[in-house]
Amino acid sequence: MWLKPEEILLKNAFKLWVTEKDNEYFVLQRRRGYGEGGGGLTGLLVGTLDTVLDSTSKVAPFRILHHTPDSQVYWSIACGVTKEEIVQHWDWLQQNIMRTLSVFDSSEDITSFVQGKIRGLIAEEGKTSLVLEEDPEKFREALLRFEKWFELPPEEKLVTYYSCSYWKGKVPCQGWLYLSTNFLCFYSYLLGSEVKLVISWDEVWRLEKTSNVLLTESIHVLAHGEDHYFSMLLHLNETFVIMEQLADYSIKRLFDKEAFQREPALSDPLQITKRGLEAHAKSDQFRTFFRLPKEENLLEVHESFLWVPFSHYNTLGKICLSENYLCFASQDGSQCHVIIPMREVVNVEKPDSSSRALTVCVRGKRALRFSEVRDYQRLANTIRSRCGISASPQHSASSEAIRGECQSLINHFEDNPEDVTLMVGQKDSSKAVSTEALMTVFHPQDVENLDPKMLKEKMKEQSWNIHFSEYGRGTSMFFTRKTRDLIVRGVPEALRGELWMLFSGAVNDMATHPGYYTELVEQSLGTSTLATDEIERDLHRSLPEHPAFQSDTGISALRRVLTAYAYRNPKIGYCQAMNILTSVLLLYAKEEEAFWLLVAVCERMLPDYFNRRIIGALVDQAVFEDLIRENLPQLVEHMTDLSFFSSVSLSWFLTLFISVLPIESAVNVVDCFFYDGIKAILQLGLAVLDYNMEALISCHDDAEAVTILNKFFDSVTNKDSPLPPTVQQASVGNNDKTSHLKVDISELIREAYEKYGNIRSEEVESSRKRNKLYVIQTLEDTTKQNVIRVVSQEVRFTAAQLDELYNLFKRQHFRSCYWTMKSPALLHHDPSLAYLEQYQLGFQQFSVLFSLLEPWAFCSTKSPLSLWIFRLIDENQDGLVNFKEFCCALDTLYNGSFTNKLKFLFKLHLPPAFTGSPLHTKEERIQHFIPVTEDSSHLSRLTAFDLPADGVIRKSPERGRGKVDLQAYLKQWQNEILKKEETIKDLPRIDQTQFIQFSKTLYNTFHGDPEEESLYRAVAHVTSLLLRMEEVGRRLQEPSSPPESTKPASTADIPAAAAAAVEEEEEDESSPKEAPTTPESSATTGSHDSQDAGPDLTETEWSFSFEQVLASLLNEPALVSFFERPVDVHAKLEQAKVAQLKLKANK
Repeated sequence: MWLKPEEILLKNAFKLWVTEKDNEYFVLQRRRGYGEGGGGLTGLLVGTLDTVLDSTSKVAPFRILHHTPDSQVYWSIACGVTKEEIVQHWDWLQQNIMRTLSVFDSSEDITSFVQGKIRGLIAEEGKTSLVLEEDPEKFREALLRFEKWFELPPEEKLVTYYSCSYWKGKVPCQGWLYLSTNFLCFYSYLLGSEVKLVISWDEVWRLEKTSNVLLTESIHVLAHGEDHYFSMLLHLNETFVIMEQLADYSIKRLFDKEAFQREPALSDPLQITKRGLEAHAKSDQFRTFFRLPKEENLLEVHESFLWVPFSHYNTLGKICLSENYLCFASQDGSQCHVIIPMREVVNVEKPDSSSRALTVCVRGKRALRFSEVRDYQRLANTIRSRCGISASPQHSASSEAIRGECQSLINHFEDNPEDVTLMVGQKDSSKAVSTEALMTVFHPQDVENLDPKMLKEKMKEQSWNIHFSEYGRGTSMFFTRKTRDLIVRGVPEALRGELWMLFSGAVNDMATHPGYYTELVEQSLGTSTLATDEIERDLHRSLPEHPAFQSDTGISALRRVLTAYAYRNPKIGYCQAMNILTSVLLLYAKEEEAFWLLVAVCERMLPDYFNRRIIGALVDQAVFEDLIRENLPQLVEHMTDLSFFSSVSLSWFLTLFISVLPIESAVNVVDCFFYDGIKAILQLGLAVLDYNMEALISCHDDAEAVTILNKFFDSVTNKDSPLPPTVQQASVGNNDKTSHLKVDISELIREAYEKYGNIRSEEVESSRKRNKLYVIQTLEDTTKQNVIRVVSQEVRFTAAQLDELYNLFKRQHFRSCYWTMKSPALLHHDPSLAYLEQYQLGFQQFSVLFSLLEPWAFCSTKSPLSLWIFRLIDENQDGLVNFKEFCCALDTLYNGSFTNKLKFLFKLHLPPAFTGSPLHTKEERIQHFIPVTEDSSHLSRLTAFDLPADGVIRKSPERGRGKVDLQAYLKQWQNEILKKEETIKDLPRIDQTQFIQFSKTLYNTFHGDPEEESLYRAVAHVTSLLLRMEEVGRRLQEPSSPPESTKPASTADIPAAAAAAVEEEEEDESSPKEAPTTPESSATTGSHDSQDAGPDLTETEWSFSFEQVLASLLNEPALVSFFERPVDVHAKLEQAKVAQLKLKANK
């Protein structure tokens, strides 16, 4: 490896280097302790020194130095791992540099020329791969060490590396932590003790920052049931963020492909960099805080002051700029933030260069003044370019001129209202099917009604109007602490839809997608899918007590919204609880607004909630358990198992308390949710448990605790609700209302904010990431246990062996996903499939894993035999092998009887496994094996055009698109039940070509065995015997023979020739290794004879039954003992584990 030239004053400091070659301008040296004469105490000391100091010499013990005769200064220009590598560099210098150096007059020119040449070589090498790294030189050296120490495939992408201590027991090992796309690696070498650790990100259960008495601050990693601690990190927080990003990236890419497809920034695993991961983490945090669409990325951040007109002072904060939004968040504790869509900006002015200020004019007679912006000139130009505004010619305008220009713009928009995007609540959604919220239709407010509840409602509206006048209204409204106070007190019925749209960010989605919902409705109505069937079933279960959903108006609107969303997002389609949530949204928002609110909830605010495994809800339940431990220790002491709260709170999270609270109370919870996100639900959950603490502590079982909570929810009321009793929801639990005091929802929410309002959204998001790893790994472990339970009934492997086999099988599946996004295994991974089908191997991955595990050396990865085995065990002929099929094949070879093993080998040479001559045509080559569909006839291959649009061959319909063919499933199930055990008499006879190939397979099976010679002789005996038997049988069956001159080729010619060949081989005992050539020559002869025979092919064919082959082989004790020899399963599994990671990718 060429190195950036660095000056070395002492070419042999402390006698650590030994000169191997030298000339006038270059010296080749070897590190002492390496190579010839290495080892001993010198080797230990040098190795330790190199590791601790992160010296390249640890993995590159050879180097080349440049010098000139009249100088004492040496320059390091190359290093090498092996002597061959460094000699190549040395030879290149001799051939390309040495002759040129003679033309220079001065040593300075010579050194300058050599340095320039070496830098040019480095630049050429790193043009593609290292251009994104911060320090390419250091990174190249680290990459060299990473590749040398861990021997991972060259496709593995190193992201970053850190110096740290790894705690092995109670002893710290100082070394280096390497973080790559798919692995966490650590290396340490101290006084001869080498510590090497490789953990795959998809095997990590927990990743968290911890601290204790011994370790002040460290990173804890739990994998394979073992705890690993890394401390003494110079940049611990930075390291943890990168590790968190890589673990999350791996989870999304390998387990949760659906979520990963929404992350275009991380699409290519070979292009992941530290800088890219950091940017992705910041963008993710930015989008979450400001509730922005997934397409937005954080582009620029500027520190500045914002003039807050309602408080009459400047608040310190940060301007965050994305593709379509200008956002500001305060940092002085005022909890003030504002979101300005670029589409709302009408002008940007720079009034005063001395204060480095700029003013952003927004539609709706609003202007925001930012000051003390360091790079205000560039920021103003950026905003202008994104808004399509040309710069003003008057850069140093006075405040009067600015006001005049803003006023003229305002007058323009007042005169041309069609140019103005109206505020939320004023926009007329003419294309929507229903343009009114259901609550205004079924419960219009009576203006003349002056009862106390209506008066209080009017007071709330007045408070909000005052708030709007001070803080603005619509998309560019200031969000402050006062906004939250008004939310906690309750939102007026008339403003609920508008504020939900604003707080959720759905207002921006709707504004940027005009007409989208109407198109979806038109496209989706009339479609019949699994999702539409489920929607129809649940329509009348959605708030059935509310008048709006007792009429066709409400039911039709609900149907349209749910069907349109299922059509938009078929990965989710329709899930339970979506109907309840959507029905509440329709009460207060117009139909199109309800649709975009549903999009915001399902895709941003509650990620991964509404899918088959409800991962998001399970993650938030784990977060809830952590908060219970932290905030309610008294309850934890009494109920050590908190899983009860997880099960009872599932509906709280999935429906935002709508399913457990009366509707008039639940909407107040939804108000808080749209403002504060999941934090509001967690706070309220803690408040509910805190309110019922004494009762829960005194209960004796889970059923009693459930009853207590149900009674409590029935007692929750909303004393300020203006809704009439016909609209309010009746209690669904115990009707004995006197047993529980009434609890007002506003008081409960206020108490939740007072007691638990200190929970920060950032902490919740961090806890979500931490618990997501554990939740997904728990689900994966459950899947594994279910698969092992099913498979164990059909194989003789122990549970521990099946566990190891499953891990190897799953890792092999992931190996095909590590370095590419287009792997068939990843495309075929469908979480909606049954447990056994979760992880499957295509042919390439199967052949690699099977070659590691098969008990004999007869099946290399490139052997056609591996293809035949794959075809044989792929029972449904879909081009994929599941774990059960794989284990059953291995079980036969490991634990089967002699007869079963022989039957397996025999069936390998029958269709569908063996389809003809072993010499495949170009189209049938192994590397071009393409998965086939279930309904295809006899392994016909698919072209790329026959595959579905995403390349996935599914055995179950995708949610929301295809209908389930239940009859086909039932028929398949019936066939499996009725399928009888196959006997040896059911096997067809093996023909000439198949028998010759079968003999070849037997010969290959013994390769490398100590008894190889006797086994070869035994097979030769069997082959000869079978051929003679066939010849005798044919002669006995033949009638009188015609004269020699007219008789066609004798039917015994081929067996006789083959027998003669076997006898020849039998006589030549001195060279048993050549025996396998006999069947090959026989096969060639046989095929030529068959072709020459032409129409007489059927007359010259001969065949054997399985009983004949079995009987013949049983007469050979050497063969019987070979096949009945027990296999050390544990040793095989251990060898496979070690070898699996060292295999080259895409082998």
